[in-house]
Amino acid sequence: MKVSRYRKEGGISYSLGATVTMEFLLRCPEDIESVILHPGFDSSAKEDILKICRGNGIEVSTDVKPFNILSQKENCFVIGVIRKKDMKIDAGDHVVLVNPSNSGNLGTIIRSCAGFGVTNIAVIPPAADHYDPKTVRASMGALARVKVEVFAGFEEYRKRFPGNNLYPFMLDGSVLLQETEIKSPFSLVMGNEATGLPPEYKDVGTPVRIEHTDAIDSLNLPIATSIGLYEATKSAFMQK
Repeated sequence: MKVSRYRKEGGISYSLGATVTMEFLLRCPEDIESVILHPGFDSSAKEDILKICRGNGIEVSTDVKPFNILSQKENCFVIGVIRKKDMKIDAGDHVVLVNPSNSGNLGTIIRSCAGFGVTNIAVIPPAADHYDPKTVRASMGALARVKVEVFAGFEEYRKRFPGNNLYPFMLDGSVLLQETEIKSPFSLVMGNEATGLPPEYKDVGTPVRIEHTDAIDSLNLPIATSIGLYEATKSAFMQK
């Protein structure tokens, strides 16, 4: 199959790697247009991939050239060609990412959201592209388990979900996370990796902060989001 380098404005993306592609094949095979195998691919997962593709009428080809175009990693032997789709998040608990700029960070956060059972993510642009292959790979395929919706702005998000309890993560006017009761439906609002949330967010909902020593300036965005997710969902896990 002929492929080209990823374009944000295009209609397809790529899952690079057997594990990532398998997540999409298992969770949403209808989104997979085709699968490309490297001629050197020799793994126990190969027959599973072929079986799922046969069962869902997904085209499979074997070619080395797409790997030279799309992946510089020597351990990448499977490429999934993914049909991009517009997603709408559901009512309930959300993570809201305001201007996330790094594809790897965004993918890691998507994976953490899936792990903690918060499967609806709102993104406020400008932002990294959740369908960028770097994001898809960093999520380890967890993008197949969640919904990501891009809003025009934070106010548009608030109008859609006026009943959500908002918890912006910032220093100004905030209270300690471990002393805060996170009430569902919640929205954990996280800022940009470098600049955090703008000052006006201190007047939104209940601003919270994660306490740490002065040995560091701040936690990176995926770690801060994961800590927030843990605090917000731990009671639900304790009841299981």
